[in-house]
Amino acid sequence: MQMFIGLTYDLKSLYLSQGYLPDQVAEFDSEETISAIENTLNLLGHKTERIGNIHELTIALAKRKRWDLVFNIAEGMFGRGREAQIPALLEAFEIPFTFSDSLTMALTLEKSATKRFLRDQGISTGAFWVIDSMDELKKPNFNYPLFVKPVAEGSGKGIDEAPIVNNFRELKADVEKLLTIYGQRVLIEEYLPGREFTVGIVGTGKNAKVIGNIEIIFTDPKSNKIYNLETKNDYENRVIYKPCSGPLSKALHELALKTYRLLNCRDAGRVDIKLNKVGVPTFLEINPLAGINPIHSDLPILSRMNGLDYTELIRLIIASASERVVNNKHVLFDYYSTIGKSVKNRNTQK
Repeated sequence: MQMFIGLTYDLKSLYLSQGYLPDQVAEFDSEETISAIENTLNLLGHKTERIGNIHELTIALAKRKRWDLVFNIAEGMFGRGREAQIPALLEAFEIPFTFSDSLTMALTLEKSATKRFLRDQGISTGAFWVIDSMDELKKPNFNYPLFVKPVAEGSGKGIDEAPIVNNFRELKADVEKLLTIYGQRVLIEEYLPGREFTVGIVGTGKNAKVIGNIEIIFTDPKSNKIYNLETKNDYENRVIYKPCSGPLSKALHELALKTYRLLNCRDAGRVDIKLNKVGVPTFLEINPLAGINPIHSDLPILSRMNGLDYTELIRLIIASASERVVNNKHVLFDYYSTIGKSVKNRNTQK
């Protein structure tokens, strides 16, 4: 099905030109990423239009612009629900879009809310604790070492080269720093010492399927085995990626797929998993709006290493989202058809 597809995104260079700092725009996308998506959509036979960020989308909607589908990779700038803002706006205008809906986006960005939800569903997440201010900080009731990070950031933001704390003095210093810099709650987690993996998934609901996994193997001692923003930006010199197979692979895939479906993720995403101290796969994070740069992002790297090229990855995302395009057209047709019949009946009665 050929479609007219709009692209929503936060362009990193635009925000930098407006005076925002590199750390503030770490999650945003490059021109390279936008061009890669657009060129691939064109290659697949679709007509595209660049929309831009939420401000540009709002202006376009006010001018009554419409698209069959919006390919949304916008992260948003402000608020705990920033990844949900464009999805919510598009939902209000009944315009289908790629990836998860506003509820899932809001839930999954707030890591403690995600972990509580999954814990209640029986998913192993490891012990954690969230604090709003230094007044709440006290000695934890679970064992060191602990891992400290902002509760609602992505791309490894707020995780420096030493986020692992081994005593209360270090915990206090790290928490105070994060509260000051990010102005949001801080998540304190039991540190998971085992191997680290990420699992890629495409599709929606019962049609969702795992496309593969990669293990993140640290080769640079400066990384301290922390997959943070600095490591991701220099991944070629700091880590190697290797697909995992066998019984462990099966356990990783089962955990990832169950998590993805429980959170009602759509079209594609990534689930990060680590082994705990006794080797049990444990949920770490989920990314329903995974980076999609064809060269540097984990999901395309993972896909490529498991035999799925970039064009096919985008095709599968569009194929999943297309079902909502078809359903939306049917709903609108039925709705306006019903209204038309009602008006005709009233006119006949007059």
